[in-house]
Amino acid sequence: MKIVAQNRKAFHDYSIEETTEAGMVLTGTEVKSLRDGKANLKDSYVIIKDSEVYLLNCHISPYSHGNIMNHDPLRTRKLLLHKKEIVKLQGKTAQKGYSLIPLKIYFKEGRAKVEVGLAKGKRQFEKRETIKKKEADREIERAMKNR
Repeated sequence: MKIVAQNRKAFHDYSIEETTEAGMVLTGTEVKSLRDGKANLKDSYVIIKDSEVYLLNCHISPYSHGNIMNHDPLRTRKLLLHKKEIVKLQGKTAQKGYSLIPLKIYFKEGRAKVEVGLAKGKRQFEKRETIKKKEADREIERAMKNR
């Protein structure tokens, strides 16, 4: 499994409760650009519209050797999921405070996949709490290592 892009900020801003793997509908130059590792998930999100799932604001840079056939870097991309999974995700995102966030793009058996997380936004004090916990864990690791 070759990871192309990760959304590290998602784990800081959201608490991820569930993840789902989805396929992506891409053009040829998008696949080549992904294989070069030129993707960014920073401000991207997932919506469900008319029983179809779409990835928005995911930036895949134009392919360097592409010509007029190159793609729009910020175009809306369709995600491929089973109908049962879409209905399940649609029910969960209907609850207040939940949204779908792409966590990473990777290649699995030659096909581009995106990991979508069901996320609930963190408040400021929850973010501080998480940072404190991580620092405490690092201190414990250092103490155990030096011991």
